[in-house]
Amino acid sequence: MTRLLRTILLALLILAVLLWVLAWNLTWHPEEREPVPVACTPQAPVLIPGQALKVMTWNVQHLAGKRYVFWYDLEDGRGQDERATSEDLAYNLDEVARVIRAEQPDIVLLQELDSGAKASDYQDQLALLRERVVDIYPCVAQAFNWKADFVPNSHIFGSVGRTLVTLSRYQIKQAERLQLPQSKSNPLSELFQPRRALLASYLPLLGGGPLAVINTQLDGHAQGNDIQLQQIQTLSDVLDKLESQGTPWLIGGDFNLLPLGQYRRLKPEQRGRYAPDSELHVLWDKYPMIPSNAEASGADRADWFTHFPNNPDLTAPDRTLDYLFHSPRIKRVAAEVRQADTLQISDHLPLLARFLLPATP
Repeated sequence: MTRLLRTILLALLILAVLLWVLAWNLTWHPEEREPVPVACTPQAPVLIPGQALKVMTWNVQHLAGKRYVFWYDLEDGRGQDERATSEDLAYNLDEVARVIRAEQPDIVLLQELDSGAKASDYQDQLALLRERVVDIYPCVAQAFNWKADFVPNSHIFGSVGRTLVTLSRYQIKQAERLQLPQSKSNPLSELFQPRRALLASYLPLLGGGPLAVINTQLDGHAQGNDIQLQQIQTLSDVLDKLESQGTPWLIGGDFNLLPLGQYRRLKPEQRGRYAPDSELHVLWDKYPMIPSNAEASGADRADWFTHFPNNPDLTAPDRTLDYLFHSPRIKRVAAEVRQADTLQISDHLPLLARFLLPATP
């Protein structure tokens, strides 16, 4: 009996090792800090100190649109949809391009563009979008947030590839991907999870520079887990270093965090994905935030809502999750959320701001 038990345990150990090797080969293992390719035409202009700069940040939800309640959208997991139709992907691609062309920001920070993912027909969504806006944006950088040849989740059961994309009217000298802390689970499951990151692009300023432009999407809240705080603290360290070096910077993205005061305005059943005291205070205590807490929780707070959850009980945006932060050396001129004609394109809305860069490089 003892010999049989040893044989069984050895077989199980060999099987576990083989499963681990298979999972490792199917998944992606980025470095903590690594360069990412930049595509930029030589004719792209260089930023000038003191000039105005218009920036947009937008989570485009892999171009799926608002006609679905996906399996991950509801806290109880009862969402029935797993993927958008090819027709909806094509329609929302054109809609995203329409809004970008209408606004023509100098820099566009996009989250959740897919590349090689089963759920979006294995499209290269950046390539499809660039076909529609390349005349405006000669420069682009892209970094993965999630990548695997196969994820065994029953709702996915195939490849994933989700990216951050920065489009620029101006030259990007270089770009890099900076890994953020990852939520801990069992070692096998961790291999298949998203790996949140910062996409940092460095745009030269005439006579000096650079301007650091950062794009990100943070993890959502998990009960008993401080991953959001860890990610915010890592991000804060990056911004502190840029500030101490005298490098002007901007960051935008989907932070998955509420501003001051909005938690208590949500219905109790909608609060589970957020902490009562937002981890975002680590940043707003030090740096200018768009929208500010006064805007996002004031009398006109609805104008600053950027998230319209895929929840059949909701008929309009009801919270702010997307932000721009900037160095105090950069001056905010104006800001808004484009809501009227974007409600059906994504579960997030585009946030736009105009800035003045520092007069001296």
